[in-house]
Amino acid sequence: MSDATPKLSAEERAAMKEYLAEQKAQAKRAKSANEAAENLADVLDKIAKMAPGDRKIAESIHQLIARIAPELAPKTWYGMQAYFLDGKVVAFFQDGGKFKSRYSTLGFQQDAALDDGDMWPTSFAVLEYNSAVEKRITELVLKAVNR
Repeated sequence: MSDATPKLSAEERAAMKEYLAEQKAQAKRAKSANEAAENLADVLDKIAKMAPGDRKIAESIHQLIARIAPELAPKTWYGMQAYFLDGKVVAFFQDGGKFKSRYSTLGFQQDAALDDGDMWPTSFAVLEYNSAVEKRITELVLKAVNR
C-alpha cells in the first residue's frame, strides 16, 4: 500500500512548530499592553538571525514598510517577518535560508488588495535590495493597503 499523503520537509515541520508557538505567544500577548513591542521584537530577532545577504534585504524591507505603511503591524508568521492589517496577514518576507531556496521572497496574502483581472502575482523573488526594488516594493505595498 502506498502512502499518498505528502510528507513535510524538516523546514516545513519547523515552520509549523513556529506557527503554533506564535499562536500561543499571541494568546498571552493579547492581554498585554506591550503586545506591539513584543511582536516587533520577535520580527527583529528573526531578521537578526538571517544570513547576512538575506538580513540586509529583510532589514531594508522592514524599514520601508514601517515608513510607507505604518498601519501594517509587524509580527512573525510561520517564523517569518510579516505585516498585518486588522489582524490579517497582508505581506511577508521569507528569507532564502528558511527553506533552503536560492532567493528570498516577498509575498502577499489574500487580504492584500493586489487583485488585477483574472490573474496576478502574489510572490516576488528578491535577489538584492536597490532603488528599483525599493520602488517596486513601495508600489506593491501601497496597493496592497489600498493607497
